[in-house]
Amino acid sequence: MDYRLYLVTGNYDFEESTFLPIIEKALQSGVSIVQLREKTGTTRSIYQRALKVKALTDRYQVPLIINDRVDLCLAIDAAGVHLGDEDLPAFVARKMIGSDKILGVSAKTVSAALEAQNDGADYLGVGALFPTQTKDTPLTKMATLHAIKQQVRIPVVAIGGIKEDTIPCFNNTRIDGVAIVSEIMQAKDVSGKVKALRQSIDQALGGEAK
Repeated sequence: MDYRLYLVTGNYDFEESTFLPIIEKALQSGVSIVQLREKTGTTRSIYQRALKVKALTDRYQVPLIINDRVDLCLAIDAAGVHLGDEDLPAFVARKMIGSDKILGVSAKTVSAALEAQNDGADYLGVGALFPTQTKDTPLTKMATLHAIKQQVRIPVVAIGGIKEDTIPCFNNTRIDGVAIVSEIMQAKDVSGKVKALRQSIDQALGGEAK
């Protein structure tokens, strides 16, 4: 699984006519995995948007992860689900989704990372590393990211306020990917931004996807 450039969607009150083309341009330009993160709206409206996003990710053969919602992950047959601190426990979600789907779990400490790994997580989202408007959360220290990567055997993805100019901070961390939200979703030139991000990430993490 290629977690290298992990797009987490942000709604930003976009109309669908704006939202979906952003996702498609990002897919065309080098994102390797997409997480649909919808924090507002009815279950039906999120379901309908998820179907449209999945049609795009399927077209470009990129995995789609659903944030929080195990039910919607199963309903649209997404590649997997990502869980945060307030969501279902990882071991419960793993029983629900089975062994074939991807299970991502947010972790801010080494102990939480090890617990998630033991409970069946396929990868970890670690952060927020930098200030972010997406989520009100205490920052995770870079030293904690290093420690988690050293202690676990599953992939680690850095998240939280990451911009193109902060990607060099991940040189020599040996992490497996970087999750980006606003830097892509609010870019004036989505294709150009994704290509630039991909180049910076490849330089920081090493040439080939792990």
